[in-house]
Amino acid sequence: MVRVEFLGPIQKAPLELEITNLSELADILQKESELSEWLENSAVAVNDMLVGTLDVVLKDGDKVSLLPPVCGG
Repeated sequence: MVRVEFLGPIQKAPLELEITNLSELADILQKESELSEWLENSAVAVNDMLVGTLDVVLKDGDKVSLLPPVCGG
């Protein structure tokens, strides 16, 4: 299982999914209308390391974090 966490202002409980890459996760999350705006603007981290492609292979026990943009000083 892969744990998916939604950080910052994204109001969604973590998910536990049987997926093998970020493309599969993107397909699942795009079906949820409340997440669609966040998917376009958020950074993604796998095991606390930022990634820039959906081709990242995931394995059992990995953690994926969706990091929305935030304002701060």
